Amino acid sequence: MHTKKEEFLAGVHSGIPICLGYIAVSFTFGIMAKNAGLSVWEAVLISAANLTSAGQFAGLSLIVSGSSLLEMAATQFVINLRYSLMSCSLSQKLDQSAPFFHRFFMAYGVTDEIFGVSVCREGPLSPFYSYGLISVAAPGWTLGTFLGIVSGSILPERLIRALSVALYGMFIAIIIPPARGNRVIAGIVAVSMILSLIFTEVPFLGSISSGFRIIILTLLIGGAAAFLFPLREETEVAEDES
Repeated sequence: MHTKKEEFLAGVHSGIPICLGYIAVSFTFGIMAKNAGLSVWEAVLISAANLTSAGQFAGLSLIVSGSSLLEMAATQFVINLRYSLMSCSLSQKLDQSAPFFHRFFMAYGVTDEIFGVSVCREGPLSPFYSYGLISVAAPGWTLGTFLGIVSGSILPERLIRALSVALYGMFIAIIIPPARGNRVIAGIVAVSMILSLIFTEVPFLGSISSGFRIIILTLLIGGAAAFLFPLREETEVAEDES
C-alpha cells in the first residue's frame, strides 16, 4: 500500500515525459496565437483553462474567423466529448469511497496522454497519482504556450512560418502509425481528407462556417465508422480464436 506522497511522486515521475511533449506542441499553439493577434496572457489563460490541443487549435481558428459563441461552444462540445468517456473509464479504477472533490479536481486534468498513463497503471488509481501527473503536465502545456507566443515576438518571420508547420507534422505523426497498422483507420483518414476537401471547394458546402463544418464531419464520419466497423469485445475475439 503506497502512501499519498509516494503516489504523488510516482505521478510526477510519469508526467515528466508528458510535460516535455506538451511544451513542444503548445509552443506551436503559442506561435499561432501570436499570429492571430492574441496577447500573451490571453493565450496563456486559454491553455491553462483548457488543456486540449485539438480543441484549442480549432477554437483559435474560430476566433480568427469571427464565429459566434454558439458555434464555438458546439464545436468544443463535439471535439472534447471524448474526455467524458475517458473520465467514465477512469472512475472505474477509483476506490468507490473516493470523495467527490477528488473526482472533480481529477477531471480538470483528463487529457489523452494522462488518460493513457492512468488507465495503464496497475491496481486502483489513486487521486494523488493523478495530481502528480497534472502538476507537471498542465504547467508544461501552459509554459509551452508562453514560450511560443513570446518567441513569436522575437524570432524572425521566416522562422515563425517554419515553426508553424510543426502543427501539421504533429497531426501526421498522430495519424500515420495507427493508419499503417489498420486498414480501416487508413480508409477513414482518407475519407476524412476527401470530405474535408469537398466541404472546402464545393460552393454550397464551402459556405458553411469552419466550426459547423468540423461538427458535421466529425459526427458524419465518426458515426458511420462506428456503425460500419464496430469494435469487437475481447471475449468475442477469444471465442473466435478458440
